[in-house]
Amino acid sequence: MSARSWLANEGGKHLVLMLWLAANAWLFIKTFLLYSTGQQYHYLYKMLGLGLCISRASASVLNLNCSLVLLPMCRSLLTFVRGTHTVSSRKTRRLLDKSKTFHVACGVAICIFSVVHASAHLVNVVNFSGHYSDDFPALNLARYKGEDPKLIILTTIPGVTGVLLVLILFLMFTSSSYCVRVSNYEIFWYTHNLFIVFYIILMVHMVGGALKYQTNIEAHPPGCLRANQSSPDQQGEELEQCEDEERRCREEAHFQPHSPQTWLWVSGPLCLYCAERFYRYIRSSDPVTIVTVIRHPCDVIELRMLKKNFKARPGQYIVLNCPGVSSFENHPFTLTVCPTENKETFGIHLRVVGDWTERFTQLLLPEPRIDLEILPMVQQRRYPKLYVDGPFGSPSEEVFNYDVSLCVAGGIGVTPFACVLHALLDDWTGFRLQRLYFVWVCREIQSFYWFAELLCALHHKLWQENRPDYFNLKLYISQADNLQTMSEEKYRPLTSRLLVGRPRWKLLFDEIGRTNKHKRVGVFCCGPKGISRALHRLCNSAHSPGTTFEFNKESFS
Repeated sequence: MSARSWLANEGGKHLVLMLWLAANAWLFIKTFLLYSTGQQYHYLYKMLGLGLCISRASASVLNLNCSLVLLPMCRSLLTFVRGTHTVSSRKTRRLLDKSKTFHVACGVAICIFSVVHASAHLVNVVNFSGHYSDDFPALNLARYKGEDPKLIILTTIPGVTGVLLVLILFLMFTSSSYCVRVSNYEIFWYTHNLFIVFYIILMVHMVGGALKYQTNIEAHPPGCLRANQSSPDQQGEELEQCEDEERRCREEAHFQPHSPQTWLWVSGPLCLYCAERFYRYIRSSDPVTIVTVIRHPCDVIELRMLKKNFKARPGQYIVLNCPGVSSFENHPFTLTVCPTENKETFGIHLRVVGDWTERFTQLLLPEPRIDLEILPMVQQRRYPKLYVDGPFGSPSEEVFNYDVSLCVAGGIGVTPFACVLHALLDDWTGFRLQRLYFVWVCREIQSFYWFAELLCALHHKLWQENRPDYFNLKLYISQADNLQTMSEEKYRPLTSRLLVGRPRWKLLFDEIGRTNKHKRVGVFCCGPKGISRALHRLCNSAHSPGTTFEFNKESFS
């Protein structure tokens, strides 16, 4: 493994991870020590023991992560930061690509420490019942000694809200698993939106004031002798009587619950997220005009749309909402065509897989009705109402910010790079990019027809402008069964670059390293996990002299 390449790809990510872990550990330890040694918690700690410290320490960690987990979901804010190159460097923008990973890490931390928090409070409830204090009635949560812990949980605000929070977290966590998201995305979508209910209940959770602290430590030092109480070692001597007087409490201990702290942590990020959602709602409130719908081979639909004042950069993606399919479901799709000065339309390519895309395609291209009388007239096609939210930033935007870039696509994963190719076709001289390696792997040769004309047009343009080395194209068919060729004359540039089998990534990286010494090469991938893992591993272990490969993976949040 190359240390330089590893630092370029993993250094920033691991630095943020260590800072996040350090913040969680510091909060946990600080709160634990506060409740175990703080004088204001002396009597409460004496009653509950370690359960008190662990429950409060885990609560502090939960407050931190419940605030942080919202920030990576502020897509418009992240897109704005990514687009302001004067504010964010390339390293910062590459860290933004890990926003989804950070969101998942915060979510896992919330689930883990929720289990710790709930378990510690179960112990606390048992101790409240068993260690009922007759000396300090205000400190008790139980109404009498030996009260059923289950009754305490179900008759107090912290208990009821705590149970509801655990149930919601369980639903959100289980439905977020990869198998559920792939098999039934709707379950993931609907249960994840329970976060709204989660935060409302979270605000109420602290209102009950189950844990109380002492407010008059000076007048009632913890452990002082109360009225009608003497030291157990008293022998009757005058000296000891004087010491007892000094240690005697001046007044009874007073207790009061903490003022809720959770809202202080959560209110800022929650308000920011709500403001962003409101902005996105206003921005996407007008439906787009569907201009054309084209059916391509291998169940791929091309959709061209028009929207007033819509602007986007190559590599960005949008989120579609079609009320005719589902009013609550939103699905991300990469732009394959961006609006330009000469052409205001923008487009996407979507593959028909899953219930949502199937129903959406049926609305776009309904089956012709046989029972209609055939008349010599033209019927105007009526498209469903469609709303577009976005655009949002993605790693593919960085393709133009390297001297050399390698774009690797698997099947329909070519869509982020189609928009890049369109931008190069319009004016390839306007970018920093000096050389582009493009590798596209498909199972069927028909898939290459999705963008065959675009690839040929870019190839011819660069040849006419005497820059054939600018665009290095390789096409791979992974399945050799029923092998066919692109026999059309206009696709001859693609036929000569069509290979059977899978790419030999190590040889490709060695070739790029030899050709582009002492340069940073941006590696961009959108495709199956197998390809992504192989490229990621090679980027971290490449030993080309002076050449650093920076890995960028497409991921929609």
